[in-house]
Amino acid sequence: MISVVVPVYNEEKNVDLLYTELTSVLKELGVPYEIICVDDGSSDNTFQALSHLNKKDSKLKVIRFRRNFGQTAALSAGFEYAKGDVVVSIDADLENRPENIRDLLRKMDEGYDIVCGWRYKRWGGGLKNYIVRRFPSEMANYLVRKISNLDLHDTGCTLRAYKRYVVKDIKLYGDMHRFIPAIASLNGARIAEIKVGYQPRKHGTSKYGFSRTFKVFLDLILLKFLMSYATKPSRFFGLIGFWSGFLGFIMGVYLTYEKIFLHLDIGNRPLLLLAILLVILGVQFITMGLLAEIIMRTYYESQGKKIYFIKEVLE
Repeated sequence: MISVVVPVYNEEKNVDLLYTELTSVLKELGVPYEIICVDDGSSDNTFQALSHLNKKDSKLKVIRFRRNFGQTAALSAGFEYAKGDVVVSIDADLENRPENIRDLLRKMDEGYDIVCGWRYKRWGGGLKNYIVRRFPSEMANYLVRKISNLDLHDTGCTLRAYKRYVVKDIKLYGDMHRFIPAIASLNGARIAEIKVGYQPRKHGTSKYGFSRTFKVFLDLILLKFLMSYATKPSRFFGLIGFWSGFLGFIMGVYLTYEKIFLHLDIGNRPLLLLAILLVILGVQFITMGLLAEIIMRTYYESQGKKIYFIKEVLE
C-alpha cells in the first residue's frame, strides 16, 4: 500500500487539480493507496474543498489542525496516520509533479529506504532571484552535504518516497522536515536522489521568504549537533570549555609572569579580565556538557530508546 502525505496551507485553488492528478497517477500504479491531506490551519476555503473531495472518495483522508503549526508538524501528523508500506510526501502547490511518484517508486525498488526528488530545473534567471532564493538554497544544500556526507542537491524538495519504518522511527520538531534524509542516515537508511520535474505554481503565492534563510542556517547548527553529538553532548560542550579554559589559563600564566618577574601592574589590564572570563566560560561549558550528558541518558533510558537500529536478524 502507498500513502501519499500532502501538507496543505491556503491552497483552495490547487486542491481539486492536485487531487485529480494524484488519483490519476496512483490508479495507474495498480496498488492500494491512500491520500492524506493535512490542513495546516488554512484561513481560506481549503478545508471546505478537501471536505467536499473526502465525501466523494473514501481513499482521501483529511486532517485539520487547530492553527498553523508549520510544514514539519503537518508532515509529522501525516506520517503518523499513514498505513502504507511506502510513504510519499508531496507539496500541494503543484510545483512538484505527481507523475514523478512513479520514478521515485521505481528507484526505491532498487533497495533504497528513501528516494529524494531533485528539482534540477527549478531556478529562473535574474540577479534578484539568484540573491534572494538560489544562492541561499545552494549554500544550505552544500552545508548539508558536508555535514551529513550525503550527496543530495535539493534538501528543500518535499517530493520524496520513504519506507514506512523510516518515518515511523523519526520524531520531527521545529523545521527539521527538510533534513529527514540526513537524520535517517544516522539509523543506517539507504538514500538515493533522482531528478524530478518542476513547474511554477499556477495559483496562490509562495509561503517562504528571505527570512527562511536564517532559520535554515540555525537548523543546520542543530543538524550538526544531532549527527555528531546527540548521544555524547559532553564532547561538544567539553571541547569548547577546554579550549576556552586553556586560553584563559595561558593568559593567566603570562600575566603572573609579568607580575612576579617583571614587576608590572596587571590590575588594570583588559587581558586579565579576558583571562578570568575565559576560565569561567570554560568551567561553565564543561559543566553544561556534564548536565547535557545526564539529560540525554535520562531521555534514552526513561523511554527505553535504543542507540542502535537493527536492519535484520538471521537465526
